[in-house]
Amino acid sequence: MRRVRIVNAARGSVLAEEAEVAETPSTRRRGLLGRDSLPEGGGLLIVPCRQVHSFGMRFAVDVVFLDRALKVVRAVREFPPGRLSPLVFRSRAVLELPAGTLERTGTRVGDPLDIRSL
Repeated sequence: MRRVRIVNAARGSVLAEEAEVAETPSTRRRGLLGRDSLPEGGGLLIVPCRQVHSFGMRFAVDVVFLDRALKVVRAVREFPPGRLSPLVFRSRAVLELPAGTLERTGTRVGDPLDIRSL
């Protein structure tokens, strides 16, 4: 799976040092299922995506919905297991991060993200 580094360009904070990119039907469907945690500095970028679920997950994640320009259009802190997120029509990608990342980085709606391949 391809890996990327993700930085909040508005705040200069690193959201993920090494996020995996789920861009095939099977990797998008699998997501973070079967994992016990998401390591600090890790993440999963799901492309394309407008909605996620956490059924079968074992831990909470921060969820960031991104538009075509990679701006944050919605952010959900500590999204718990067993839930279905809102459907975000403007979203073209979703970034799942360890719970607490949004608070630590100060990331909010409107912030542009910089995504670079590793």
